[in-house]
Parts: sequence; structure tokens; C-alpha cells
Amino acid sequence: MKNLARKLAFVAGIVALPASMGCGPKAPEAKRAHVDAGEMPASATWEGVYFSPLYGTLHLVPEGRLINGRWIRPLKGEWGKLQGNANGNVLRFDWDEYKDGLVGPNSKKSGKGYFVYTRPEGDNVDDVLKGAIGRGADETGSEWVALKQRNVKADIKSIGGAGATDVGGGDWDKSNSESGEAEAPTGTPE
Repeated sequence: MKNLARKLAFVAGIVALPASMGCGPKAPEAKRAHVDAGEMPASATWEGVYFSPLYGTLHLVPEGRLINGRWIRPLKGEWGKLQGNANGNVLRFDWDEYKDGLVGPNSKKSGKGYFVYTRPEGDNVDDVLKGAIGRGADETGSEWVALKQRNVKADIKSIGGAGATDVGGGDWDKSNSESGEAEAPTGTPE
């Protein structure tokens, strides 16, 4: 009986050992951007449409310090959304990006990111967002620079859908037809 008790104590000790040591290696610390908030440039606002050759067209709409945004990549097969809080000229946000027509783990990417709102020196210049996005808990990774477009109104509802459930450009359980009158053909294809 003593032998059995010793064996049970030994097994219990082995089972408890990983719990006391932690399970597996410690997760690496998230990469954070080391940027300090400053004042926004005179008469500047986060609201607007911004263009980046890599990320495409980004629409930002503020609600107080909370900023909502959506972007569509230049080739129109990927779109994303972001939401975060602005502190002066710095916006820190969470983001999700979707691939149209895909379902499963590769249909969505997500992470964190930041933008710093800047205005170059000189007259008649365009405001610029400079920042980065990272995957998972990382706030840095891929650089994102976007130029604010003049006289273009932000419309985040014009971009995206419900995410990975959108296959073929619309919600499967909703009408996917255009409204209005049909247009006459413009010519015959050659």
C-alpha cells in the first residue's frame, strides 16, 4: 500500500509540475509604436478620405475621440475596417481585413495599428497619415502612409460588407440587385 501511495504522489507531482512552471514558453511582448501625441494641425480633422498606393482608399469618420474607418484595396478584392481612439494627432486602432469570396481562416486578417496626422511645411500642401499596422497584438509591422484627398466626403458605408459571410459581393440572404431604371447598352463588344 505504501508503494502505491508513493507512486500516486509521484504521478501527482509530475502532473502538477507544468502547472506550476506555466504551460509552454512565454508569449513574446506585443510590438508597440513609440509615438507621442501632439496637437492636430490648424483646422485639421480626422474626417476624410485618404489614399495609399498599397492600401487603397481609406474613409475615416469621427464620433468624438472614437474614429471609425473602412478601406478598399486598389484591386478591390480586399477591404478592411478599423476603430480606435484619437488623442491629438495620434490614432491607435484595431483593424480587420477581409478577402472577397473566401471562407475560412484565410478570409480574415486582424491586428492593431496607429496613424500620426501630419501636415508638411509649405503652402497648398495635403495632409498625410503616417503609421503602421501589425498582426495580432502587434501595433507595428507594415508601414502605411496615406495622402488626404481634397473635397472628398467620407462614406464608410460605401465599402465592405459583413465580412467573410459575403460571398459574391453581398449577403446571401438579402437582395443583391441595383435600384433604378435599367440603362441601355453603350455599344457592342468587338
